[in-house]
Amino acid sequence: MSHIDDLPPLRDVIDQHGLAAKKALGQNFLLDLNITMKIARAAGSLEGATVLEIGPGPGGLTRALLASGARHVVAIERDARCLPALAQIADAHPGRLTVLEGDALEVNHRAELTKVGAFDGGSNVKVIANLPYNIATPLFTGWIGGTDWPPFWNGMVLMFQKEVAQRITATNDDKAWGRLGVLSSWRCHSDIAFDLPPQAFFPPPKVTSSVIMVQPKTKPLPVSVKAVEHITQAAFGQRRKMLRQSLKPLGGEELLAKVGIAGTKRAEELAMEDFVALAQALEL
Repeated sequence: MSHIDDLPPLRDVIDQHGLAAKKALGQNFLLDLNITMKIARAAGSLEGATVLEIGPGPGGLTRALLASGARHVVAIERDARCLPALAQIADAHPGRLTVLEGDALEVNHRAELTKVGAFDGGSNVKVIANLPYNIATPLFTGWIGGTDWPPFWNGMVLMFQKEVAQRITATNDDKAWGRLGVLSSWRCHSDIAFDLPPQAFFPPPKVTSSVIMVQPKTKPLPVSVKAVEHITQAAFGQRRKMLRQSLKPLGGEELLAKVGIAGTKRAEELAMEDFVALAQALEL
């Protein structure tokens, strides 16, 4: 038995179900329940909360979320081999864990939460996950880059490769500043909570991982996602060039003059507010 529930230790679960991690699925399992509890605690109180989890694997984080008081965990798992292990957790927590087999990139998360009666309008929905590395960035941009805002969640605690986490939480003072940082800081407040070394995982990845905390902004600066994407794609797509050159297809000097930004600047010199101002000018 583990120290957080009456279920077997995770290593025994993995052995019992033959759950060797698959590189093709971006799997690296967290076996230390102290660490999974630390991730769950980073979200604050989970009492009464609905939690969406992606890629639960053998269920280490799932168990921590349930032990931390989550009202309902909806877990999306692509690997059918993991379903029996997750079913054991569901049996131990009747009515509190729903496991959906499928590709998280192809699932409408708000719709699935609604379907199982776990969506409360977003007032207490958290996304907490040790994301599979190979789909982590598109999942994140989907959650923060939707046309509907506020989103279906009111907080996220997510694990990424450290390099990706730095890009998400970057400002224009950082080397990691780019399209992901602009999109993230436009709509959210995000911070790195803590790092995890490769040795925390089975099998150990070749990189350090970081857990980040994300809160949506109630009223981000008003502009369309599409306009922000157009501006950042052009600017950072040729980041070594001056903006008057990289933004030439979108209006170049004329567009920059509308918002008072010098054409000799480069993308990494602009703050998030500058990119939004350019996106707003593009829409006029």
